[in-house]
Amino acid sequence: MIPDGRNKFRVLIVDDSSFMRMAIRGILAKAPGIEVVGIAADGLEGVDKALALKPDLITMDVEMPRMDGIAALKQIMAKQPTRVLMVSTLTSEGARATFEALEAGAIDYVPKNVSDCKDAQAVFQAALLAKVQEAALSAPPKKAGIGATAPRLVQPPQVRPSHFANRRIGCVGIGASTGGPVALQEVLSRVPVNFPHGIVVAIHMPKAFTGPYADRLNAKCSLSIKEAANGDVVKGGEVLIAPGGQHTTLVRQGSNIVVRIAPSADFPQYVYIPSVDQMLTSLCDASNGSMLGVILTGMGNDGFKGMKHLKEKGGLTLVQNEATSTIYGMPRACIEGRVADLVLPLDQIGFEIGKMIS
Repeated sequence: MIPDGRNKFRVLIVDDSSFMRMAIRGILAKAPGIEVVGIAADGLEGVDKALALKPDLITMDVEMPRMDGIAALKQIMAKQPTRVLMVSTLTSEGARATFEALEAGAIDYVPKNVSDCKDAQAVFQAALLAKVQEAALSAPPKKAGIGATAPRLVQPPQVRPSHFANRRIGCVGIGASTGGPVALQEVLSRVPVNFPHGIVVAIHMPKAFTGPYADRLNAKCSLSIKEAANGDVVKGGEVLIAPGGQHTTLVRQGSNIVVRIAPSADFPQYVYIPSVDQMLTSLCDASNGSMLGVILTGMGNDGFKGMKHLKEKGGLTLVQNEATSTIYGMPRACIEGRVADLVLPLDQIGFEIGKMIS
């Protein structure tokens, strides 16, 4: 819950659009426990006010005159690390800038919608409030942490046998939400190029973002990574990213596991899109439980039901620990629900997956 009374969660709004500044301020002003302590019209002013006001959170536009949001973010993270929520346009260019911002230290993003449509405005309002609440639950960032400023490890932190030694799998399913884009890159960058099993990922993202995100991961990791499409086959050495705005189901087709993409209306029981539960449950059934399920950082409990189903089918489960999670909700649900075989810090998860070579 967002604190109230004397301990209000203090927010600075940075956006070159007066309309967006007013819109964001109006939304946050109605929320209990939140106080808007300042506004800034560009990145340069945003940096100055961030240092002077020391807010708990900054909402940061990407494209601004004098200094853009990414440059401002980098200065703030270097001088006075602060939670930053990027306000991004729903375009491929906006997606690329958002992922750069996340790597530079932003904790999350909210898609900007400047439409006059009341439904679109309601979606933006709900998303903004949810993201601010998530930010309030996250730990304040540090100058050295996971992301662009983190030291990248080239060897496992410790040499030890796999927890899953002598356990066979046929595929891997990974779910994540808040903090997931950076965490997933960290994980996949440590899985070897000759990894023999297919990997399917469901991460809560809008439709315009998953394609550019898959392309970005493909350029940074040794594995082959692409946005999943209807009819794709899950195969060794390839990572399929579930497309945003829809649900991804896996089905058995002969000797193959095949992707089926369905509109969100087909699965109204799922709040999160794409649903980690739906992906994991269907992948488990298609592989007859011969798989590893992985849950990374994220708000809520999406993935718990899928991991529970996997455990009941005899599969293997691994979750990220609290200390390295941006938001501990999804991993916590699995741990408290007793469906996690193994809990590891983020920098060990990719190495553990890489050991699954049987």
